[in-house]
Amino acid sequence: MNLRQAVRLPRTPRSIALTVWAVAFAVFCVTQGLPLDRGTQTVWILLALFAVNLGRPWRTQVRIVVDWLPFVGFLYLYDYTRGFAARLGRPVNVHAAVNFDSWLFHGNIPTAWLQQHFYDPARVHWYDIVVSLVYFSHFFVVWIVAAVLYARSRDEWARWARRLLLLSYAGLVTFIVFPSAPPWYAGETGVIPNVQRIAQRGWDALDLRIAGDLISKAQGGVNDFAAVPSLHAAFTAMLTVFVWTKLHRTGRILMVVYTLAMALSLIYGGEHYVFDILIGYLYVAAVVLFANWWERRRAHRRADRERIETSADGQVRDRVDITDGARSAGGADDDATTGTATGLEAGPPSGQAEPADAP
Repeated sequence: MNLRQAVRLPRTPRSIALTVWAVAFAVFCVTQGLPLDRGTQTVWILLALFAVNLGRPWRTQVRIVVDWLPFVGFLYLYDYTRGFAARLGRPVNVHAAVNFDSWLFHGNIPTAWLQQHFYDPARVHWYDIVVSLVYFSHFFVVWIVAAVLYARSRDEWARWARRLLLLSYAGLVTFIVFPSAPPWYAGETGVIPNVQRIAQRGWDALDLRIAGDLISKAQGGVNDFAAVPSLHAAFTAMLTVFVWTKLHRTGRILMVVYTLAMALSLIYGGEHYVFDILIGYLYVAAVVLFANWWERRRAHRRADRERIETSADGQVRDRVDITDGARSAGGADDDATTGTATGLEAGPPSGQAEPADAP
């Protein structure tokens, strides 16, 4: 086997386009870092979808833009209003989550306990790296899933996008009504002693400080008092619920592990309390129940409308058949009547001989 046979080069326009996209994305990540902002992520996702749809009718390319722009627009609006919520001047709740966690764990705050037993300022451990990787995955996984779903099934993508938007805006309303401080803020103000923000410190051990800097930059552009509910935990749980019926036993176990790992990373990293995460899970349950109810209701309405339209079409066809039958019967009667009249005029009555011609 020669090298040409061992390495299969892309030959179709779609495979060539995907290869070009992958190389360009790799170069961008090496030179500019991983895209964390909404606009850059959207551009790369749309380019990947255009590559996947290359060779298909041009309407599918237009549909990508028509489908994704409103979806991304709603997320941009969410980002803007989330930052705006921090400027409304509402009092920040610092003690509610602290009191709940202390009550639930018999006087212990899980974030403080974990950092006291596992956080080493002088050394980055393996679990610090895992925490950073899991925490960082939040910025990509849900959007990668959205892109894959869109490439495979537009209807499934719509279901996923609907749940993401509902969850995001439910969280936004809560951020405005109930602004809540995370554990690291409570640590800075002395409410909880010896608690720091360490979710991104694992990148130092991987010599990827730029990733940690990008996360810090992204964190600095949002509302610091949007801890309840934890959308990090909620999005992960939402993904687990969404793909649950599509996975086998191993896949389900992995998704449960991922969901729990995200929760543990948020608590250890000083980003969220257990209270925030549990509220996030409750929001997921509410969004899933509402979305499922709305989709069933819409499906029933669509089925009823189609049934009515089918029934109406059937009635129209029946009327046409009746009309055609009546016309056919009328035509037969006319022919019979005409034939009888013609016979009376043309010949003698039955059983009588025709008179002889005059000489």
